[in-house]
Amino acid sequence: QVQLVESGGGLVQAGGSLRLSCTASGSIFSINAMGWYRQAPGKQREVVAAITSGGSTNYADSVKGRFTISRDNAKNTVYLQMNSLKPEDTAVYSCNADITTFYGTGVLRRDYWGKGTLVTVSS
Repeated sequence: QVQLVESGGGLVQAGGSLRLSCTASGSIFSINAMGWYRQAPGKQREVVAAITSGGSTNYADSVKGRFTISRDNAKNTVYLQMNSLKPEDTAVYSCNADITTFYGTGVLRRDYWGKGTLVTVSS
């Protein structure tokens, strides 16, 4: 069984910074792409940033230049550094990872999700 556990959310004033972390644990063979999603109240979940196993990154237009995604493969951890935060960044941020696990005599590849961490940006 694989678990993704996020940390680092909280309350911050507009213009401030937060760093989110998400660590995967369990019977992991390999981790492929990892990403951060967010869902604001009354809105659909949207992708914020993603990073491949090789380190290539993609960002939502709304966070380009302010957020940075990175990963530490040795620690099975992905980070999201969020700078110049705005009230509209307020949301529950969830980690997603495409993980291959040991399964019987073979492997199984599927997506996993964390439970999310709340980020609140006050004006």
